[in-house]
Amino acid sequence: MAKYVLIVDDDPAQRRILEETVKTFGYEAKTADCGERALDLLKSDQAANIALVLLDLVMPDLDGMGVLERVQPDPATPPIIVQTGHGSIETAISAMRAGATDFVVKPVSPERLEVSIKNALRINQLEGEITRIKRQATGQLTFNDLVTRSASLAKVIKLSRRAAESTIPVLIEGESGVGKELVARAIQGESGRAGKPFITVNCGAIPENLVESILFGHEKGSFTGASAKRDGKFVEADGGTLFLDEVGELPLDAQVKLLRALQEGEVDPVGAKRPVKVDFRLVSATNQDMIKLVNEGKFREDLYYRLNVFPVWIPPLRERLEDVPDLIQHFIARFAAEEGKRIDSVAEDALDMLQRYPWPGNVRQLENAVFRAVVLADDAVLSVSEFPQIATHVEGFDATVPPAPAPVDDEPQFEGPAIVSDDANIPSTVTMAGNNGRDGLGIPALNDLGDVRPLEDVEADMIRLAIGRYRGHMTEIAKKLGIGRSTLYRKMREFGLEARTG
Repeated sequence: MAKYVLIVDDDPAQRRILEETVKTFGYEAKTADCGERALDLLKSDQAANIALVLLDLVMPDLDGMGVLERVQPDPATPPIIVQTGHGSIETAISAMRAGATDFVVKPVSPERLEVSIKNALRINQLEGEITRIKRQATGQLTFNDLVTRSASLAKVIKLSRRAAESTIPVLIEGESGVGKELVARAIQGESGRAGKPFITVNCGAIPENLVESILFGHEKGSFTGASAKRDGKFVEADGGTLFLDEVGELPLDAQVKLLRALQEGEVDPVGAKRPVKVDFRLVSATNQDMIKLVNEGKFREDLYYRLNVFPVWIPPLRERLEDVPDLIQHFIARFAAEEGKRIDSVAEDALDMLQRYPWPGNVRQLENAVFRAVVLADDAVLSVSEFPQIATHVEGFDATVPPAPAPVDDEPQFEGPAIVSDDANIPSTVTMAGNNGRDGLGIPALNDLGDVRPLEDVEADMIRLAIGRYRGHMTEIAKKLGIGRSTLYRKMREFGLEARTG
């Protein structure tokens, strides 16, 4: 179900006006005619679908301040924008202290209301990201922190919550990039081991000769190079959860020790005289067909049935495309904050394109696509042009790169050596000596002596070329060079290329 804005006002005419105004902004709307009705909705099953509350302060019986006082103790309360016909400073301060995100005065203009709603939602998204990061770092991530609205993933969450209530071994199956580790972390976060160590091991990334040492540990001097004692991953996970990613990649020798660790609750460090008792919860994950590996003799059958006590299968993103809009907003909030950009959303045609793409790389591919789009974007809304690789694979879409815009007064310009074409007065390339003693166009690879030029010199010439080619438009130059504006300015300083304002 789509999220909506809850409008709380006792005036029916005002409710209708606000409802239609909110819909023109692209949001769904729901109304309540009193404070009590609003509280009922905020405490019902529909509360998870309320993205924002637009609350009138002056109402009979339970007024807006009363609603604020009763909902703010709940951290899950959506952002609240209060509105009143009495715009005193004291009223605004009281409402903000009570937990309101913003304050508007009736009659509020559509422009002011839209800005207030967008800012409130952006702040709420950033706070949600910070909360997720903190919970993940402390081992307290829960299923409520997962971004999803699909029915198929809701079944996965319901099943995984049952697994979290016990210490049963869990095997999470699914394609690469679907979020298996997030589900594993949520299982721990809703179990009795929440807040305890969560140790991740990528079994496919460990050299075969180091698997036993890394997983089970070793004693000092047990083999060449063992200069100190090392605790294995099982010991590090003592009291918490051990997550074995790509468990199908484990070599057969390590599988025998893993089976013993599961059965006996103890591990044998390399070179140790006696086993070490460990208390851990095991969650495994794989993107392979484990039955096929067993039949081929690449995975022990007894270990497979020991790991596969409680199987959980995560559907690929192409089977739950209804999650794409929420995931995009989730990634936009994170990456826009990291890149220092004010990006609100994605255009409707771009969203339609992204929901029609099959996403073979699943959520990880979507995450990277949004990251790239945020870096490329110059506007507050991501368009089709920011997703060129996706557009080439979806019928009916074509991402064209716009031509270099004309310079503006506040855009930094560059003065430097350049050949200016006669017809358009636009620098086409730079002139540099060094082509066997002759002057030539382009960027030479060799110096006058025939030796390869230093990479820094070539890079500096490339920046000069781009500055001339795109008329000093720094945003376009950075985009064409495939680097960020801050990186471009840093390299210009390093190479002694200074920008001037228009």
